[in-house]
Amino acid sequence: MSKANRLRRQAKLKAREKDRRQHDRAGQGAHRPSSGFQAADWATRSPQESAGPGYSRPSEAAQAEQLVSQAVHSQFYGDPDELTWCATQLAARPASPSWQRTVDSVLLASLLRAVTAGWRQGWQPAELVRQAGRQFSARHSRLATDAVAAEMRGYAAATVDERWLAQLAALEATAWWDSDNVYFGQWRDRERIDRTTLLACALEVLSVVSTLPELGTLCPLPGTARRGAGASDPKSAGSVDQRSLGRVRALLAKAESTEFPEEAEALTSRAQELMTRHSIDDALLAAAGSRGAGKSLPSARRLFVDNPYEAAKVLLLDVVAGANRCRTIWHRQLGMCTVFGFPADLDAVELLFTSLLVQATTATVQAGSRRDAYGRSRTRSFRQSFLTSYAQRIGERLAEAAGTAERQAVADSPEVNLLPVLSARHRAVDDAVDEMFPELTQHSVGAVNDREGWISGRAAADQASLHGRRQLVGDTT
Repeated sequence: MSKANRLRRQAKLKAREKDRRQHDRAGQGAHRPSSGFQAADWATRSPQESAGPGYSRPSEAAQAEQLVSQAVHSQFYGDPDELTWCATQLAARPASPSWQRTVDSVLLASLLRAVTAGWRQGWQPAELVRQAGRQFSARHSRLATDAVAAEMRGYAAATVDERWLAQLAALEATAWWDSDNVYFGQWRDRERIDRTTLLACALEVLSVVSTLPELGTLCPLPGTARRGAGASDPKSAGSVDQRSLGRVRALLAKAESTEFPEEAEALTSRAQELMTRHSIDDALLAAAGSRGAGKSLPSARRLFVDNPYEAAKVLLLDVVAGANRCRTIWHRQLGMCTVFGFPADLDAVELLFTSLLVQATTATVQAGSRRDAYGRSRTRSFRQSFLTSYAQRIGERLAEAAGTAERQAVADSPEVNLLPVLSARHRAVDDAVDEMFPELTQHSVGAVNDREGWISGRAAADQASLHGRRQLVGDTT
């Protein structure tokens, strides 16, 4: 049998099985569909069968755990109907009045274990919560936030990395409920939903969190961090101090809001100048041994890149990272990128990319929609080509500006051998990437098939406020 015939046969068998399950549900009410799982056979046994020799009815906790496990399994294998069935069974009220309390306890404990496992897979709070919402809805994000808050209660603040705490604060992840025993009831009242919908939502969040892929750990896990040690202390790691970051953000905000291209260019140039000056100073201080051993090392952070036109946005991030001696790894299925570099350079990449993305988005909106000669919309292909061209042209300008800036820095400080220092940083970043992602593959961002979009994107990039790195020495106060 050929491969194509085998695939067709498997598809037919899967369709027949799904039809049979739906028929069973319609004809037998709460009768459990057969999926090869034996997790909830207790739910379909008659009283006579249950009383048969050798049969021992599972405890309520075991029953709940079996249904929860079955729901996660069914969601992972693409059968959301069975997850809904499991939620219905969990919401049912057997003779025992303790069933609801048992279900809530088992489900919350499962969520907390899954969150803890997510940390070990390299996920951080903001990423985990975002993934729940990305796969389902904002309601799922809210429940995931509560699961994160509940899990984090087990760690002393002094043992949690400052970057981790900043994400928790941004999420407003706090245990607002009175006690774990009443959490699901209070959450249901807050969301104004019925119990079956509540349990389905919790099971879906659990299915997301318990099947997270490995990402790579970027900072110490909760409970293991030591304040002021290595990369967990932003100041000792060479990142820009908060005062400088505030000034850079203010300059870029003005550049994004002004209607005058010349003013935007001057503001962004000043912001880039501040970031570049700090980056080179940090490199020289580290090379001279002014920082403690092991404190000037490459690190990484993850940035979110969402649709639409995700590939073009990743290309823009990549060229910005390259100009700032960083490297970008795209997690395509997760809508995020890991950027490797030294802390000061990562600050520059994040701030500049965010500002450029605002400018690029504004430019695409101003360009308007497009239609072909037959009246059919070609707006999507136009904007994809626009943003790809924009990113490529920005990369050319940044590469030129970076080269000019480095040559100027060498000329201004002839006694300092700057180029070997920067080359060493390039190698250190490459080594960090190879260590975390030893098997990388490269893919193109897709074909550009709209000539007008390409030309318009290059024109917009030429007008973008990106002439940073022209002056490296000067007043930075």
